[in-house]
Amino acid sequence: MDLTQLYPALDSTKRRKRVGRGSGSGHGKTSTRGHKGQKARSGAKSSPYRGFEGGQMPLARRIPKKGFRNIFRKEYNIVNISSLNKFKPNTEVTKELLLANQVIRKKNLPIKLLGKGEIKTALTIVVDRVSKSALEKIEKAGGKVNISD
Repeated sequence: MDLTQLYPALDSTKRRKRVGRGSGSGHGKTSTRGHKGQKARSGAKSSPYRGFEGGQMPLARRIPKKGFRNIFRKEYNIVNISSLNKFKPNTEVTKELLLANQVIRKKNLPIKLLGKGEIKTALTIVVDRVSKSALEKIEKAGGKVNISD
């Protein structure tokens, strides 16, 4: 026995369907594509693109759009002065210290100090931005704010 005598088992292979070979073949005329429509045309894909709804106006275009997102918006780590009460008096509060105490989470964003809450200890705080109310409350408690740029 040699390689020329090897054949697949009986009925284990199937011949490919040859379409468009006359009406007697059973696959003539429309070549199994039906009549007209997108899928009957040459080069038709099963789905032209994501969100395509067969020529109907897609959902993403039917729904009314609302609002505006500024692409030039500057994001900040927000720190309220109530979260600074955990530090000891006369401590210099820096970005590294805030990260270490998990007051802020993102180390790449600048820090903005807001005036929500009360502060009881005098601290020196180094931030990028500060609100007027936060500045007043910190100075009233005997602390100061250094704005870094």
